[in-house]
Amino acid sequence: MTLLTTMTALPGLLLFEFSRTVFAMSAAGVLLLLIGLWAARADLMGMRALDKVVALGNMCFAMPLAVFGALHLSAAPGLATMVPSYMPWKLFWAYFVGVALIAASLSIATKIQVQWSGLLFGCMMFIFVATMDLPGTLAKPHDRIMWTLMLRELSFGCGGWVLAGAALGARDRRGSMLITIGRIVIGIAAIFYGVEHFIFPLNVPGVPLEKFMPVWIPGRMIISYLTGAILLICGTCILLAKKTRMAATYLGAWIVLLVIFIYGPILATSLLDSSTDVKVEGLNYFFDTLLFAGTILAVANAAPRTD
Repeated sequence: MTLLTTMTALPGLLLFEFSRTVFAMSAAGVLLLLIGLWAARADLMGMRALDKVVALGNMCFAMPLAVFGALHLSAAPGLATMVPSYMPWKLFWAYFVGVALIAASLSIATKIQVQWSGLLFGCMMFIFVATMDLPGTLAKPHDRIMWTLMLRELSFGCGGWVLAGAALGARDRRGSMLITIGRIVIGIAAIFYGVEHFIFPLNVPGVPLEKFMPVWIPGRMIISYLTGAILLICGTCILLAKKTRMAATYLGAWIVLLVIFIYGPILATSLLDSSTDVKVEGLNYFFDTLLFAGTILAVANAAPRTD
């Protein structure tokens, strides 16, 4: 992007010349950032740097839910087309999911009734996998993007279950079961993504989807291979329950750094673009990866401190 293009687009950005959808998603993200920081203020006092990252895990998980909830409410007619054809009231479900996501985001950010919001969010994600992602993956078994998306949705759902399990307490049989199921699925997803980074090193890091890392990002190959190695090592530790808290903390912190320093500039450049679709794509990539970070950090928070 040239300097002239940036200077031309900047006034529009400063004047909030967004579409309704982009404005709603951005406002929801900022609002949940403030709520999450306020709710975590006591936990952050006197903590080491990495422990502070874990303490912000709920905020990292909640912000994307609010953003995607705002997307559903502001662009419901378009999203209703994704509802399976055999389901009635397509527009209703688009709005319902939007309201449910915002309610879950507020619950998780403030740590109020997380045992219910995390559990129900996880169940909703598993319904999405069963009705949309799994059929699509089985229809295109050689399409690695379909597998990537299905594992992403599964890990998000399991992240909700881990949050619910931690709220119930690891000594509670139900809580322990939710944490164990979530840890195993999230560990498998991390290992799968780690392998993908070595096969497709030019794609965006963290959750390696179709988008390529912009050429202006220095050291793209190094970032990708390093991310792949961290995902493989930490994912294996999480799967096998070996040093789970340490592995999930380091992996979650690394994904947060990727969100800030890789997806942050990508988001900034996308918001300067005149196309609403490009803006929404930038927001989606940023907050999808942040949700993956929140999912990993949920495992760290649920693991015993001695682990």
